[in-house]
Amino acid sequence: MTGDNASINKSEIDALVKLLDDPDIEISRQIEDRLLFFGDGVIEYLESAWEKSFDISIQQRLEEVIHKIQFEKVKMDLSIWDLSGGNDLLEGVLIINRYQYPDLKKEKILFELEELKREAWLHFGYEMSPLEKVNVLNHVLYQVKGFSGNTANHQDPQNSYLNLVLETKKGNQLSLAIVYSLVAQSIGVPIYGVNLPQHFILAYLNQDRTNDQPAHHSRNVLFYINAFNRGFVFNKNDVDFFLKQLDQNARDEFYYPCPNKSIVMRLIHNLISSYEKLGYESKVKELRELLEVFH
Repeated sequence: MTGDNASINKSEIDALVKLLDDPDIEISRQIEDRLLFFGDGVIEYLESAWEKSFDISIQQRLEEVIHKIQFEKVKMDLSIWDLSGGNDLLEGVLIINRYQYPDLKKEKILFELEELKREAWLHFGYEMSPLEKVNVLNHVLYQVKGFSGNTANHQDPQNSYLNLVLETKKGNQLSLAIVYSLVAQSIGVPIYGVNLPQHFILAYLNQDRTNDQPAHHSRNVLFYINAFNRGFVFNKNDVDFFLKQLDQNARDEFYYPCPNKSIVMRLIHNLISSYEKLGYESKVKELRELLEVFH
């Protein structure tokens, strides 16, 4: 565990950095542990040391330590998010985003989502039916803003990072559904994620949920939405048919909104699958560590 509030002495940090590449593995490990103890507050000092160093081995060790500190921060933040109830989906998604992009600015993401919200709000009218509201969201997201499923490179891990999805306007089933539901909920439209096997869809509820425990608030699904297929609307019979094709028994979790924790866990699983195919074993190992936070 890192000590984010530990008092940082620049002279000590400089001395520790100089010893990072000590040939004695035990000493090198002790130096690393001491730097990890300081937590993310020490990163700016380590980055400055990297810039000033001309020793490649020192730079590599600094990169390793910085990454370990940032990873421990992600793991701790994810644990706190889970223990606090995981009520804020965006926060959970951003924590995973910071695994790959530790310098990600939350304000930038909030601004981009606010732009989508504002655009959708401008197209909304009074007394719109649920289907009319979905048509507006589809128009804004897929026609005005140009979001689409990344069919050419569906397994790319970049499809799972919200900052890149908002930037490129391309994503997979899960990331596009996350964007769709975040925008919808921000303007009071009750659209939530449904965890289907081999797919992820959205459900339009007939009333707002009051918390993140769907069992008591989501029994009345009006219809479903496929965010990957430009907001295509379908019904329960279509879900039945899909499950039959997969030879899956019908279960409540395949029809009703899932907790935010399930969405974030699926996000991690998607990243694990993507990095496994790319052969990035170290990333797969770390992401599995993040999954263990929920257990």
